[in-house]
Amino acid sequence: MKIKNGFAKRNIAGSEIVVPIGKQAREFNGMITLNESGGFLWDCFTKDISVDEAVEMLLNEYEVDEATARKDVEGFVKMLKDNGLTE
Repeated sequence: MKIKNGFAKRNIAGSEIVVPIGKQAREFNGMITLNESGGFLWDCFTKDISVDEAVEMLLNEYEVDEATARKDVEGFVKMLKDNGLTE
């Protein structure tokens, strides 16, 4: 799974914000605010990776158990899909 092209993550006043750019700016009205782990997962999904790979990456980056990491990744993926942000 991979995030569509046409979105940029920016750090604005200490917050991670995702905004549409180019053609996506006409189709996606709004912005998404990410917490620290959400920003990390966003960066992970800029490449075509699986949920299992993202869980492993999250486990390597944060002190969290596998069940929590999987729940967080699956929730993040759902948010991406619900907002039409995946290819």
